[in-house]
Amino acid sequence: MERGRLRIYVGYAPGVGKTFAMLDEARRRRARGTDVVLGFVETYGRQEVGAQTRGVEVVPHRSDDDGSAIEEMDVDAVLARHPEVAVVDELAHTNAAGSRNGHRWEDVEELLAAGIDVLSTVNIHHLESLHDVIEAITGEAPVDTVPDALVRDADQLELVDMTPQALQRRLAHGNVFPPERMDAALARTFREENLARLRELSLVWMADRVDEELRAGPSPARGSEPATARERILVAVRGGPEDEPVVRRAARMAARRGGELMAVHVIPDAGRDDAPHLEAIRDLVRQVGGRFEEVVGARVPDAILDLARVEGITQVVLGAGRRSRFRGLLGGSVVLDVIRGSGPIDVHVISHEPASQRARVSGRVATGLSSDRQLIAGIAGAVVLVGLTIAVAALDRQMALSTIMLLYLTVVIGTAFGGGLRPAIPAAVVSALLINWFFTPPVHTWKVANPEDVVALVVFVVVAASVSILVDREARHRAEAQRRGAEAEALARLTARVAAEGDPLPELVEHARTTFGLHAVSVLRLREDGDQSRWIREAAAGADAPTIPEEAAQVVQLGHDTVLALRGSPLPADRLQLLSAFASQLGLAVRGRALAQEAAASAARAEADALRTAILAAVSHDLRTPLASIKASVSSLRDDEVVWSPEETALFLGTIEDETDRLTGLVANLLDMSRLQVGALKLVRDVVGFDEVVPKALASLPDGGRELVVDVPETLPRMDVDPGLLERAIANIVANASALTAPDCPVRIHGSTAAGRVELRVIDRGPGVQRQDRERMFRPFQRLGDGTSRDGIGLGLAVAKGFVEAMDGELSVEDTPGGGLTMVLAFRAAST
Repeated sequence: MERGRLRIYVGYAPGVGKTFAMLDEARRRRARGTDVVLGFVETYGRQEVGAQTRGVEVVPHRSDDDGSAIEEMDVDAVLARHPEVAVVDELAHTNAAGSRNGHRWEDVEELLAAGIDVLSTVNIHHLESLHDVIEAITGEAPVDTVPDALVRDADQLELVDMTPQALQRRLAHGNVFPPERMDAALARTFREENLARLRELSLVWMADRVDEELRAGPSPARGSEPATARERILVAVRGGPEDEPVVRRAARMAARRGGELMAVHVIPDAGRDDAPHLEAIRDLVRQVGGRFEEVVGARVPDAILDLARVEGITQVVLGAGRRSRFRGLLGGSVVLDVIRGSGPIDVHVISHEPASQRARVSGRVATGLSSDRQLIAGIAGAVVLVGLTIAVAALDRQMALSTIMLLYLTVVIGTAFGGGLRPAIPAAVVSALLINWFFTPPVHTWKVANPEDVVALVVFVVVAASVSILVDREARHRAEAQRRGAEAEALARLTARVAAEGDPLPELVEHARTTFGLHAVSVLRLREDGDQSRWIREAAAGADAPTIPEEAAQVVQLGHDTVLALRGSPLPADRLQLLSAFASQLGLAVRGRALAQEAAASAARAEADALRTAILAAVSHDLRTPLASIKASVSSLRDDEVVWSPEETALFLGTIEDETDRLTGLVANLLDMSRLQVGALKLVRDVVGFDEVVPKALASLPDGGRELVVDVPETLPRMDVDPGLLERAIANIVANASALTAPDCPVRIHGSTAAGRVELRVIDRGPGVQRQDRERMFRPFQRLGDGTSRDGIGLGLAVAKGFVEAMDGELSVEDTPGGGLTMVLAFRAAST
């Protein structure tokens, strides 16, 4: 039976129109007389999608054992009906428990095998090879995945696309998800930057598929460019979790080049293998469309290269090893051995966890050869000398003394090349002693009968020592050049840090400590306090940093009242020049900090003056209004000439209560703003969740938050905050949003998590705020023309932002799709 054809509509996110396009194609085929049925279609309540299903036969969904229908496709019913075309939505869907197949794509495979053509849909983030890329973009790993090979080998792929802005408008109008899911979508995948990156990923992926089809097309005409050979990529795996990103990277390389992917695991010895994660890697390779092989080999690099040559591999992908240099020298390195023996095969090395190590210049001139290498060279030289002595002793009578000396000289030179001067000089001395004891008459004594032998032994030691010195000198020169380069790089980084914005002094001090290999570094400044003077520490790095110059091992003058105090091994003379350059830059940073502090103090004084002026203006108007209402109501009640009815009395009392509450709120905001301005805010931290704080914040509002739509799950992570301040901040933000929103568009409060942060969104449908005004809206006494004088004195958002930032949180502003403003409070989730 001929296999059915598969057509897949690909999108970068839900809502771009994949299902609509698929159903439109189904209706066109049905109009042409094709037998089409709907195996399973997800409408999510969207009217335009539901309209597309009208008039097309629907296969009933599968029934449970008790006869109740469940929302899964009935594969057996579709097979029994055997249409020409079956429409099956959401290819990556995971089937309910008890289903014959675990995933819907396995159901589709059955339909295709039965000769039924299938129309289906998939989002780009469901492809298995893009699992880690999607997690990096959205902060969440996709739950459902589909093998790349199934999608890549589809008979037809069609990209359904729209701009992120248009998709967000569709979401805001309720054309993607129901209202209860809208805010969660906006908090995660449907952020504009996430949608843009997902769209770019889908376009690149589809472009690769087009290139793949062109490469697989007919041979070019004579005279045109020759077709390139098909790439075959081999990825070597150890059988651990760190292999997963390497396999996915190799799969993307193979897909981009339209090549084949093969994974290999080498078992060092038959019957012995320590790879508990191997089965998961095997499944992953299968899902990304690759082939998995296991081979047995005495040496892993040789086994990889042998398989690569047999299979015609063009590229080998390896995960970066984590062995130290010493272990690499002793046991070898798979990566280096594969690179050396690869020949025409390209080798790619993929790092597991990129680590950026700060370049450090040693405090002394090294020999250029590591201590591990010197130790190995010394041990190897000693072993060879023992073996050579035994071998030559067996052939003593057949070899001249000069020949014996040349053999020992060869060993010494080899030791010098391998480990430099330190192991070579002892090797030369030991060689001379061995020659004297075993091979210079009279043997087995330290005496030398022939004067020429004495000269020969002396010349032997001199030549061996000279060669060792030359090798060591070359290594020193190379190390010196490397050190000079590292010093130049360190000075360049130092200059860049000085030129950077902000206060560079703490980072410069830490940089100086690591560069010179010191235990601790301090910048100390002498401060005059009346008739006395004392040292204060401007910046420090390291444990037990000096607090006075007397505690330091070395002191460098930075200015007339500022010094650099160093604790650690004394620096050699050749490092003092570099230290002098560091000191000059640190002096500039200290002077820059002093100027910045003066500028900040001036700005603070100016801001305080502006705040006092604004407070006076607010008191002169906004505080008078509630006082005037209270005064008028009280005066009316005290007027004995007028008899007020109970309703009128209640009205006056209500006015007094309302205006008192309003006045209390204004004074509280003024006091809070003054506490923030002078830095007198004290935090009482506790680990709480938004589900605990939000109800209390809403209860403090005049209407108790009765007209709000609240969706704050109890399952959200908890935060380390001050609950009282957080309540005040939320209440201010909600009150501001409510004042600007029409009664028929209630404010929505939605809680969610994203990338290790807990977020609370306050979403209104008001007039919004222009982007150029959003920074100004958080300044004290700003209403941006949105409200009236009864809306307060413009301190609510300023106080809220100050409280949130004091608790190490972030308060940001986003546009509400469809119009309005969304305030986002974000805090780091507390560690459990």
